Amino acid sequence: MTFNFEEGEVLLIDKPLKWTSFDVVNHLRSFIKRAYNIKNIKVGHAGTLDPLASGLLIVCTGKLTKHIDTYQGLDKVYEGSMRLGATTPTYDLETEIDQTFDISGLTPEQLIQATSSFIGDIQQIPPIYSALKIDGKRAFLYARNHEEVIMKSRQVTIRQFTVLNINLPDADFVVHCSKGTYIRSLVYDFGKALNNGACLTALRRTLIGDFSVDNAWTLEKIKQEIASQSPFPDRLINPSIETS
Repeated sequence: MTFNFEEGEVLLIDKPLKWTSFDVVNHLRSFIKRAYNIKNIKVGHAGTLDPLASGLLIVCTGKLTKHIDTYQGLDKVYEGSMRLGATTPTYDLETEIDQTFDISGLTPEQLIQATSSFIGDIQQIPPIYSALKIDGKRAFLYARNHEEVIMKSRQVTIRQFTVLNINLPDADFVVHCSKGTYIRSLVYDFGKALNNGACLTALRRTLIGDFSVDNAWTLEKIKQEIASQSPFPDRLINPSIETS
């Protein structure tokens, strides 16, 4: 394939763990600018993935950034793991466990049965440790400063929630959901529905609409492909060369 980043490309990227979605966008923008000696180019992503999540990230460039909202509106499919009997402030393993629960009474059958109450349109409160803006400020900034803020609930749609490989306290799951769904919140609420607690331990986005992570580039592979087409290879060998 031949890239034309200014006219616009839609890139399927397999986001690595511990990278933010903005890290991926900024990294690719910088690399494209050096590779093609472009002073500036629009690059954006269609749907944030948390740093502790991996998987499919749609990145648009140039004129195709105007279609980002369309991709953001597509359904998502996630595969993940959760731990019963524990909660954290971030609802995942980014923060330390703040509360533990006795899971001796939990059974695999209870977990499977509890998923049914989450199917369909549900009200969900996003985690305070999120990038949502409250009065122009990211919610996680309030949380880190120990400032009180009210997170408003919103409607999301869960089309599938299947619990697999139950080996308490751990279990795997698959979720097919609408845009705007926080899997961390879903796991937290799932724990509450069991009169217990739960936190997310791993997450991978596998589908966005009909786009699959199986067809996605790793960052290294996409950079190799861009480099192979670059008319300015010296700029990639020596990053200190400024883009004019």
